[in-house]
Amino acid sequence: MKFNSALETIKTYEAGKPIELVVREYGITKDQIVKLASNENPFGCSPKVKEAVRSIIDNMALYPDDSMVKLKTALSNKYGIEPNELIIGAGSDQVIEFAIHAKVHEGSKVLMNSVTFAMYEIYAKQVGAQILRTASREHKMEEFYALYQEHKPSIVFLCTPNNPTGEGLNAEEMFSFIEKVDNDTLVIVDGAYMEYARFKNPAFAVEPRDLIAKFDNVLFLGTFSKAYGLGGMRVGYGIAQNHIIDALYKVRPPFNITTLSLEAASVALEDEEFVQECIADNFAQMRRYEEFAREKGINVIESYTNFVTLSLPEEKNSSKIAQELLKKGMIVRDLSSYGLNAIRVTIGTRVQNDRFFELTDPLL
Repeated sequence: MKFNSALETIKTYEAGKPIELVVREYGITKDQIVKLASNENPFGCSPKVKEAVRSIIDNMALYPDDSMVKLKTALSNKYGIEPNELIIGAGSDQVIEFAIHAKVHEGSKVLMNSVTFAMYEIYAKQVGAQILRTASREHKMEEFYALYQEHKPSIVFLCTPNNPTGEGLNAEEMFSFIEKVDNDTLVIVDGAYMEYARFKNPAFAVEPRDLIAKFDNVLFLGTFSKAYGLGGMRVGYGIAQNHIIDALYKVRPPFNITTLSLEAASVALEDEEFVQECIADNFAQMRRYEEFAREKGINVIESYTNFVTLSLPEEKNSSKIAQELLKKGMIVRDLSSYGLNAIRVTIGTRVQNDRFFELTDPLL
């Protein structure tokens, strides 16, 4: 059977190994496994969210509210924007897919960082786009601008803070780059981890309202999968001027967000205190990873997220270390597929982190 020829150059996205699979493959009981691979909030979601979801469980026979008015109103209030400047997706990666299909066609060019979120390339290649990448591991705006001038891409992706490395991009520097970009190029600012960057250093915080007020060619992405602890609910969003949102709506399927997910995300926004407590704990625990790396002589990339990337010396192999940890029930992310001899570790609870240090210490 023949399929779209564009699929021949696409690598399947590798998600973090699920706990259930580790149980089956290694015969480890579920309570022995610690998953620090997918950048989830180790404390889960707000208790208020759990109560709200339970209260609407009897409404499952009805289609969800496709206007998503409750969630849009909550997000509009949070960011000081209009509801028509919002689109909701099943995770922010679905909004990425909307943008690719709305803007890119065969022969188009899409520019992204050398090491960044894999789905940018996967979605772009699905429609036959050419991928352009900078040379450096971190976002360097001079490299982006040189490639932009030469190729005039249809879309530029700026992932800040960046996944999978954790590095952040100074907001002023980013704004200066966008000012030089033609209005026909869509700049997508992926802020999936922006809540963490905003907490750590205001200079790295991008405010969507300021972004779309100044630029009519920018789409900001946010998600409930990270700081809000709703990875299993799959809710993300895009913020842009109305003419961009209108275009994205033309490729959005109806009822793309479940009733439970809409309720969970709406209520999650009501408990900002819970989110801030989780973020504060995240950075307190991150200091333990930084100290561990110093003791072991390992380079840790400064992170503005809820994970750390440990760059290993040449004599240590990230794939082997990740595999050895997996055998002991510790799930981390091997970054060899990104061309890095590194492992990415989600910041867990104190107990989970203790376990990571205990298991990893003899391997390094």
